[in-house]
Amino acid sequence: MTQTSEKILDFRNFLWIVWNHLALPDPTKLQYNIADHLQDAGRREIIEAFRGCGKSWVASAYVVWRLHLDATKNILVVSASKQRADDFSTFTLRLINEIPIIQYLRPKPDQRCSKLSFDVGPAPAAHAPSVKSLGITSQLTGTRADIIVADDIEVQNNTLTQGMRDKLDEQVKEFEAILKPLDTSQIIFLGTPQCEDTVYGKLSKRGYNVRIWPAHHITQETNEQTYEGNVAEICVNEEKEGKTTEPLRFSDIDLEERKSSYGRAGYELQFMLNPQLGDMERYPLKVSDLIVTEVDNDVAPEKVVYASSPDQEWDSSLPNIGLSGDRFYRPMKSVGEMIPYTGSIMAIDPSGRGKDETGYGIGKMLNGQIFVPELVGLQGGYDANTLGLLADAAKRNKVNKIIIESNMGDGMFSELMKPVLRNVYPCTLEEVRHHTQKERRIADTLEPVLGSHKLIIDPSVIKEDYHSIQHYPAERRAYYSLIYQLSRLTRDKGSLMQDDRLDTLSMIVGYWVEQMNQDVNRKMAQRKDHLLEEQLRDFHRHVFGGKQTQPTWM
Repeated sequence: MTQTSEKILDFRNFLWIVWNHLALPDPTKLQYNIADHLQDAGRREIIEAFRGCGKSWVASAYVVWRLHLDATKNILVVSASKQRADDFSTFTLRLINEIPIIQYLRPKPDQRCSKLSFDVGPAPAAHAPSVKSLGITSQLTGTRADIIVADDIEVQNNTLTQGMRDKLDEQVKEFEAILKPLDTSQIIFLGTPQCEDTVYGKLSKRGYNVRIWPAHHITQETNEQTYEGNVAEICVNEEKEGKTTEPLRFSDIDLEERKSSYGRAGYELQFMLNPQLGDMERYPLKVSDLIVTEVDNDVAPEKVVYASSPDQEWDSSLPNIGLSGDRFYRPMKSVGEMIPYTGSIMAIDPSGRGKDETGYGIGKMLNGQIFVPELVGLQGGYDANTLGLLADAAKRNKVNKIIIESNMGDGMFSELMKPVLRNVYPCTLEEVRHHTQKERRIADTLEPVLGSHKLIIDPSVIKEDYHSIQHYPAERRAYYSLIYQLSRLTRDKGSLMQDDRLDTLSMIVGYWVEQMNQDVNRKMAQRKDHLLEEQLRDFHRHVFGGKQTQPTWM
C-alpha cells in the first residue's frame, strides 16, 4: 500500500478502520454523524457531545486522519491537564504504529518521538512538531499550529469558581496567537459543558459555529427555543422525544439511572448539554442576597444594612462557586450599637455511614436578623470523634439550644449526643422532623429570608466551605459545598446530589422564622425609649431623692 493510492478522503471510512483495528463494534450512527461534521468543520468550531459518547477517541482518529491527508500539518492538541494530554498523544502515536495503512507516518529515527510531541515520517523539518499535546495550564506561548484541537479543556476542577472560569477564558484566547495565519487553519473544540457559565457559551458569542449532540432526542421547538437551533438533526425527532440518541450503547433505562446518580441539574448539564441551565431565574436562592461580614460570637449591630453596589462587592479572596453573575456583598453600613444576641442555637443534620455529611451550623438572633458565624459539613455520622466536635462547637459558640433532624435513626443521634454534651457542655436538645418534600421546604424557608436580606454570614464560613470540599473527588467536589447547593437548588425533587449543608442552614432559619416578623427599626426605637426611660429615672432619683413618688409620666 502506498501513501498516495490509499488516501482515505472520507473520515467516516477512516473511523471504521480505527474502530475495527481496536476490536470495537462498528461506529454508531451518532459517532458517524460527529465524524461527518468534524471533517467538514469550519475555521472556528465547537462540538458538544454528552459524556461517554466517545468524542475523545474520535478526536484522536481525526488527528491521525488529517496527517494522513497532509503530513506537513502541525497539530496542537490541548486538554484539561498534562496527564490527559500525554494520554492523547500516546494513543495517537500508537494508532500510527499499529494500523498498517498509516504506518508510513511512523517517526523516523532522527525525528521527534515522545509523549509530549512527535513528528510523522514524511513531515519536513520544522520548529513545530507534527503533533504536540499540552495541558491548558501549560506554557502555550511560542507554539505554532495549523490546527488546534481542544479536547475536553473544561472540567469541574478548572471551572469551580468564577476566578477559575475567567482564567480558563483567558487561556483559551491564547489559541488565536498560536494559530498560523492561513485560510486552512482551524480551531476545533470538543467537549461537554461542566458548569453553567461554560467557556463554550462564551466562544459561541465570538463567532464559533456550534453543533450539539444531547443524550435524548428533542423536538424542533426545543431545539430552537433552548439550543438556538444548534442541535444536530440526527437528535431532533418529534416521535422519539425523550428517547436515547445512542440506543446501541446507552439504553433509556441506563440514562435514567445516570440521571438519578447525577441529579437533575447535573444531568441536564452534562448529558443534555442545556445551555440555558445557568438562567438564574430558575433558581430561587441567590448568594447575592446574603450579607457577608464578620460575625462576633457575643454581640452584633442592632441593624445591618444591605447593599449590592460594586463598592460592596467582595473580591476574589472570597471563593465564589455560585452562578455566573452572582456575587457576595458586604453591608453598606451598620446602624445602632453592638448589643448581645437574644438567642443562639446549633442545628445538626446527622448522616449515616454513606456519602452524606453530618452538617452543623450556628445561628444567632438579634432584631429579626440571623447571624451565622459557623456552618460546616463533617464526614462521619455517629462516631465519637464527630460527636465530640459537635459538642465543642456548641460550647465555643455558647448556644442555648441544639436542634437535631430526627428523620434518620429515629432519634438515636440525640441519645448518643446527650452523654457527650453532659461531659462537655450541658445544653438543651430538641428534635425536629420534616414530612414535606425537602427541596420545596428548603426553598420556602430560605427564599423570604434571603429576599429580605436578613441572613448575615461570616466570610470564614464561605472560605471554610470551599476548602473543606477539596478532598472529595474532582467530579463530585462542588456538590458538597453550601454555596453550590444554595445557588443550584430548585423546587424539583432530586435537584441536588447533596444537600446536607443547605438543609442545616434551612433548619437554623426555620427555627428562628417566628422571630423574623420583628421589625428591626421598631426594636431599635423600643430600645431607645427604654434607655431614655432609664435616664429619666436616674434624673428623678438624683433631683428628688429615692423617697419621692414617681412622676405621672413614669
